[in-house]
Amino acid sequence: MTHVSDSIDNNENGLIIVFSAPSGGGKTSVLHEILKLHPEIEFSISVTTRQPRGAEQNGIDYRFVSDGEFDDLVRKDAFVEWAVVHGSRYGTLKSTLNRAQQTGKTIVMDTDTVGAVNIKKQYPGAVLIFLVPPSPDILFERLKNRHTESPDRLERRLSAVPNEMKQMKLFDYIVLNDTLQAAVDRVQSIITAENLKSKKIAPKLSAWRNF
Repeated sequence: MTHVSDSIDNNENGLIIVFSAPSGGGKTSVLHEILKLHPEIEFSISVTTRQPRGAEQNGIDYRFVSDGEFDDLVRKDAFVEWAVVHGSRYGTLKSTLNRAQQTGKTIVMDTDTVGAVNIKKQYPGAVLIFLVPPSPDILFERLKNRHTESPDRLERRLSAVPNEMKQMKLFDYIVLNDTLQAAVDRVQSIITAENLKSKKIAPKLSAWRNF
């Protein structure tokens, strides 16, 4: 179940980009490359109760907290939305999104499909990107080769894939992640196009206002 706040400032000065994918879809690798190529883009760090995997670092990949700390943030109404995903809780902080909106920054985030759709409801200008591997077999191989999941957790993630794929049609863009470079190029094209939309460019053309 996803829990969503209803008290959000919908100012649309900034660009919010939300990435989702089935487990093993490669969104973390794509995001890392995008952030290396575009240091001006800010990464929204989700809060989670799960343990770090591999080389993940607290405050860089996720903000890892205890169940009690997460409960405290829920009580303070600090989240735009939060959900239980594969047995752990994940949440997106209101303060992060509102800061991006108020400063006009581009911010990217990584969340599950339900969270992405709920963010879109509250921030209609948010851009949802769904990353998908070429086939179920490739997805399974990628998950298995991560060597970060117990057999039970691997099975749980695989069982969630059909439902995650059903949400794909609700996203603004679907990016095939056949190779990392190709996927990164496609995402960069999306970011460029979104930043060239008239609602973002027109307010900057002050010299034409009284023409």
